[in-house]
Amino acid sequence: MASRGKTETSKLKQNLEEQLDRLMQQLQDLEECREELDTDEYEETKKETLEQLSEFNDSLKKIMSGNMTLVDELSGMQLAIQAAISQAFKTPEVIRLFAKKQPGQLRTRLAEMDRDLMVGKLERDLYTQQKVEILTALRKLGEKLTADDEAFLSANAGAILSQFEKVSTDLGSGDKVLALASFEVEKTKK
Repeated sequence: MASRGKTETSKLKQNLEEQLDRLMQQLQDLEECREELDTDEYEETKKETLEQLSEFNDSLKKIMSGNMTLVDELSGMQLAIQAAISQAFKTPEVIRLFAKKQPGQLRTRLAEMDRDLMVGKLERDLYTQQKVEILTALRKLGEKLTADDEAFLSANAGAILSQFEKVSTDLGSGDKVLALASFEVEKTKK
């Protein structure tokens, strides 16, 4: 769905044009063959073709009025969440653990990062970014954060993570966010 509906819209337009051409050709053929058909057969075929044209017209009205779209409101929210997740979580491991609902492993990773920072194996900037990601994931999984963790998160969470928090909270269901995070995990594996 990387095209965000452009390919699908193009294909829909092509299909609609072909359907209209087919129905119009069917009417034209019917008129040309009128002499070869008996009256009942002609009337029945014409009635069916006109019914198909009427249904086609109703479908076009729905599409034009906005009652039928390829990328509906839920897909739009899904796209917003995907964008937020892909911007918010840059560490594939954090995305994977978040998607699999593994707060224990997230906390273990956080402890490893604390150790790596102390011994100089991890740069401060990368540590801060990953710790913010992990703390945000833990919070979204319903885990209690310590006062120190909350303070660290408040001091270091950027606008992107705040946007992720807002979008995921607006959706109401963590399962939707987790499903999208799973999608992001699969995407990063490719």
